[in-house]
Amino acid sequence: MEISTNQIADEAIKAIRDKIKNLTRLNIAIVGKSGVGKSTLINSMFRDDLAKTGKGMPVTQEFREITKEDYPLSIFDTPGFELGKNQQDNVKKELLALIQKRNATRDINQYIHCIWYCVNTTSDRIEPEEEKWLREFTEENEINQVPVIVILTKSYFADDAEEMKKYIEGLNLNIISVVPVLAKSKGNIEAFGLDTLLAVMEEALPRELRDSLNNVQIASLEAKKKAAQAAVAAAVTVAFAEGFSPIPFSDASLLVPTQVAMIASITAIFGVDISKSIITGFVSSTLGAGGATILGKTAVSNILKLIPGAGIVLGGTISGTTAGLLTTALGESYIQLMIKVYNGEISKSQLETSRGQEELKAIFKSELKKERKNISKREKINV
Repeated sequence: MEISTNQIADEAIKAIRDKIKNLTRLNIAIVGKSGVGKSTLINSMFRDDLAKTGKGMPVTQEFREITKEDYPLSIFDTPGFELGKNQQDNVKKELLALIQKRNATRDINQYIHCIWYCVNTTSDRIEPEEEKWLREFTEENEINQVPVIVILTKSYFADDAEEMKKYIEGLNLNIISVVPVLAKSKGNIEAFGLDTLLAVMEEALPRELRDSLNNVQIASLEAKKKAAQAAVAAAVTVAFAEGFSPIPFSDASLLVPTQVAMIASITAIFGVDISKSIITGFVSSTLGAGGATILGKTAVSNILKLIPGAGIVLGGTISGTTAGLLTTALGESYIQLMIKVYNGEISKSQLETSRGQEELKAIFKSELKKERKNISKREKINV
């Protein structure tokens, strides 16, 4: 079976589009006074500047859904609390009604998955009416069990934020965490806390939403990398099983669907815009060159020369160990490419140059050798 580089790129682009299209929608409601920094928080946490920012007047005039096409996130922004007690009661009733209405659909894409309650740390204390609202809301929310996170925004001073955090925790409200955050650096005070907020959300959300969260978040590159490596591990398990009954060189392309699905998962996690030329450059640099068969006998033979003793068995076949090794090296190399694209360190035009492709080839060779050493260590331990 022979598959060209161009075919692989086409299949990968289709798989990436399908994966992103089918991500579960993450829905977050955000509550708090106007001026507390909700818009800055949203834009610092998520890509594509979802929320508009403004000064001098409330940005949000009514309860509204903020969303974008082909973007697996909706933010339900509420009017500011400074509009009076009636407004606060209305927000509570409307939010509870929204949760119940969406729960009734039995569709995870419709549920409200998390609530952020934002308190301005510079106010020195949580206002009595806010404390009352939180207590009443969390009591009425017990039947729905939507996770509530209190976010202390504008936490310029660590001592003030810690004092407020301890006070709110001492109220024994039905919330999952209190997280101090400075969403945007100011002067010599560095932004912080978004990675903590992300970790709290990952713990609280259903597993089906974790890829969606990583797709839209820009708070932690390390979290994206960790999720991508989990996708590689899952693909390696499948590849190992596919190679358990040794695969002939000529049929090594049977691994391609597994590896394409892995590439699609990693791309969705990083949330970067990937073109066919980037995929083509990556495939050509790692598994095969210009127009030749990919993962056919010649390509596999050339790759295995880099890793002596990597599992070649009699009859011109490769084993499950080798299939897993190739898939791991491919996945880890692609993660490195995604990190470079994410950080703006490499562009589509650079990948089309010989220098760019040589850089990717060097990364792939390094990952192959690294994984082979890991396998050797495990084999020695098991002896």
